[in-house]
Amino acid sequence: MTPRSPVYCETFDDGPGGWFGFISNQQGIKPLEIRDSCAISRSPWWIDYNHAPPGAGYLHLLYMLYTKGVPGEHHREVAGENRYIAQGCGTNFINAKITLRLKGELLDCGAQLCFLAQGVHEGICSGWLLTGQPFTVTPDWSEQTVTCVPDPAQWTCLGTRHDRADFYGTHPLTTVLGDANIDILLVLHPLDIVPMGPLAGDPHRLRPERDYPVWRSRLPEGYVLLDEVRIEFAG
Repeated sequence: MTPRSPVYCETFDDGPGGWFGFISNQQGIKPLEIRDSCAISRSPWWIDYNHAPPGAGYLHLLYMLYTKGVPGEHHREVAGENRYIAQGCGTNFINAKITLRLKGELLDCGAQLCFLAQGVHEGICSGWLLTGQPFTVTPDWSEQTVTCVPDPAQWTCLGTRHDRADFYGTHPLTTVLGDANIDILLVLHPLDIVPMGPLAGDPHRLRPERDYPVWRSRLPEGYVLLDEVRIEFAG
């Protein structure tokens, strides 16, 4: 078993530390705005449709961090050195405590800011969203902690949209938490996707903002400042 650092702490004092945003499936990653030792994520955010019903629904991806592997040149240029991987933090998140220091202004439109862990096992990427312990974005700084308890009642499995079952799917929560070997994220979920105008057919089999326009007024708007991420690993 690879040795793990018991605590990971990112303060963004020296750049993004491997954290990044996301533009779209087609355009990939984007840099986060780093200001006053904070990583800032601003709307409008891309609508991630990879888990449209019959999956768990649509997401905004605010912050992402790879947990394993060797980042390529483009990724290093965008996100800087991945200090999580460099520190040898590992991929076992069972009972890990995730603490954020954050603030912002967010019109959430019913969405919640949640921790997401993803891992690939037997060729299928499975993501579990900690919907039972959301973070709250307030205008003043706050420090909030969630715990990655291996209790499926606290989580929502993302599943997959109708045409992505070749890559996305469902593995047991303990499998994914025990080896979240792809990435961790902070996301907004659920999103109220409302087509702007009539559609022929099932909108969940199409791709919002690629195959049809949506009412952006029904989606979250605002910004989040992330000052610190701390992960305390169990054991």
